[in-house]
Amino acid sequence: MKRKRAVYLITIFLVLVGLPISPSLLGNNGRYAAVRAEPSRHSQEPISIQERSVQERIEAVQNGLLPPETGNGWSAEMKLGARMAYYKVPGVSIAVINEGRIEWARGFGVKEAGQDEPVDQYTLFEAGSISKPVAAMAAMRLVQEGRLNLDSNVNDRLSTWKVPDNQFTRARKVTLRELLSHTAGMTVHGFPGYTLGTAVPSLVQVLNGTSPANTEAIRVDLVPATQWRYSGGGYTVMQLLLIDVTGKRFPEVLRENVLGRIGMGRSTYEQPLPQAWQPRAATAHDGGRPVKGKWNIYPEMAAAGLWTTPSDLAQFAIEIQKELAGTSDKVLSSSTARLMVTPVMNGYALGLGIDGAGDAARFGHNGVDFGFEALMVAYEKTGQGAVIMTNGVGGQALCSEIIRGVARVYHWSGYPMR
Repeated sequence: MKRKRAVYLITIFLVLVGLPISPSLLGNNGRYAAVRAEPSRHSQEPISIQERSVQERIEAVQNGLLPPETGNGWSAEMKLGARMAYYKVPGVSIAVINEGRIEWARGFGVKEAGQDEPVDQYTLFEAGSISKPVAAMAAMRLVQEGRLNLDSNVNDRLSTWKVPDNQFTRARKVTLRELLSHTAGMTVHGFPGYTLGTAVPSLVQVLNGTSPANTEAIRVDLVPATQWRYSGGGYTVMQLLLIDVTGKRFPEVLRENVLGRIGMGRSTYEQPLPQAWQPRAATAHDGGRPVKGKWNIYPEMAAAGLWTTPSDLAQFAIEIQKELAGTSDKVLSSSTARLMVTPVMNGYALGLGIDGAGDAARFGHNGVDFGFEALMVAYEKTGQGAVIMTNGVGGQALCSEIIRGVARVYHWSGYPMR
């Protein structure tokens, strides 16, 4: 249980510093283990980014994945198709940010194993925990407008349900800042989702852990603000907070405050996915086989419920980059955006994992829903980054290999090639 509670901190750190994640210990609920590798031993001088056309860069990434250390130095660069086959991931979609814009976005493979329909840049994937930073931005928008306070007792604004009082909350009340930074002492690490056709609980049933919820009650069992512990449960409390404060459905809150403002037109928090959107969606896979019902349903929308594309998530990352630079305020002012990337505890800020300093400062998050695994990394100052989404268990390890290839081709500052 302690390992499970600490794992997302480890994973986010590994993602941001570029360390490999062991695929054999990868699971759909965020369980990862890492193996540190030695620096790259490639002897060839890197080719200048200016010397390559965009197509050449795409091919360099596609043909230059960097797998984990084998024990005797780097194994040879691998082709994307071979690594997809190795991890039994049928489809991958990639968007690369360069010079503050999406330089290219491509899909590879198929939406569903055994079918011919290809993944393209418009294919929808479940984002898993990358849902959290997007939802956090909506919460910060309400803070900026004065409708929420980062440091007030959330029970003062919750009306449908309250955080149950106990010896831990009597010592210190739960605040929005703590919910967003995983320091509220909340239980429930993550959510497995619900198979299509089974009963789906209400949000209050999820919070109370009552049938048909498949997770335990979300409660405080640590004094808030004293420890960092990843909690999808805390983000579920935040979801209800936004609903109660606005009086609107959560997907509407996100569309009005974030998705519509940024231009994320191929993104929705609707769960289950609306019928009209389903033809654009990839199918989730486990062991290379489609999961029952094609994908799971997540009423825990803030924590795990976003359907999106790498290009839309890249637009989200670019908006943060621009807000930090003071060149955009579509959602947040520069000072409010700065709060989202200012670590609160253990390298985690308000919805985002943070690493590096100076030109190497970067923010990001990984995401795992059953049969969907994704990764987002972006630099605060250099206008660089990438988002990768996959439709298979094992995709997180594949994402890490792709991101190292992108980092090498685009000469990302401070991103270790190991």
